[in-house]
Amino acid sequence: MLTSWRTTFAGIGAILVAVGAAATAHFDTDPTTVVDFGVLVAAILAGIGLISARDNGVTSEQANAPKT
Repeated sequence: MLTSWRTTFAGIGAILVAVGAAATAHFDTDPTTVVDFGVLVAAILAGIGLISARDNGVTSEQANAPKT
């Protein structure tokens, strides 16, 4: 995970932004603002995908990728 730090940090950032936007929409005093759970779930899944992805500059050996 830490060998691909660029995509890991991008994934963590995507999750934090999604949760922050949902929390802001939920706790906002404007009653017309609603949390779009579809967008929230999609952003969290994208963040998880980025966390598990490998950077372009990381070799398979560095990432301990399984041999096929």
